[in-house]
Amino acid sequence: MTLIELFLIAVGLSMDAFAVAICKGLSMRKVRLRASVTVGLYFGIFQGLMPLIGFLLGRGFAEYIVTFDHWVAFVLLAIIGGKMIHGAWQQKDVEDVIDESRDSPDSSLAFSVMFPAAIATSIDALAIGVGFAFLQVSIVPAVSFIGAVTFTLSAIGVYLGSVFGSRFKVRAEIAGGIILVLIGVKILVEHLFFM
Repeated sequence: MTLIELFLIAVGLSMDAFAVAICKGLSMRKVRLRASVTVGLYFGIFQGLMPLIGFLLGRGFAEYIVTFDHWVAFVLLAIIGGKMIHGAWQQKDVEDVIDESRDSPDSSLAFSVMFPAAIATSIDALAIGVGFAFLQVSIVPAVSFIGAVTFTLSAIGVYLGSVFGSRFKVRAEIAGGIILVLIGVKILVEHLFFM
């Protein structure tokens, strides 16, 4: 897997976290660096941990399905990407799932709010980690890179939410979903026609 492919996967995976970070920014009257870093750390750490967990689970049975691993990677990426696109078209508001307080930025950054949000936005990365096990990806650099990209985009998302509002949220999720589906198609085509 090339660095560009990994970057595109990282961006695609981080779109849910980016959308939630925008909502966090919307809920804050004034965004401080501390708030952006806090949101970035929660989402970045979990977005890095989940593929690692998925990778470890996937390695346990990867040797048994190596003949159709490309189909597994394609299906996982297509489902994840399709879910993101469908959710964006439905314009599902992340704030309906995550109870955010608009009274105080500190309360919207509390562990009881951020922990479930970080888990919810990183579940898709668990499936990607399983796919990584089948594709023989170097997992430590990959998950570190995914975590760093998610941290950066989430921190920026908090700021963008406070400045520009929620008009980019739907577009970001659609773009992320399309990227994941296209990477899945590329993996499938490579294995079917060039391996």
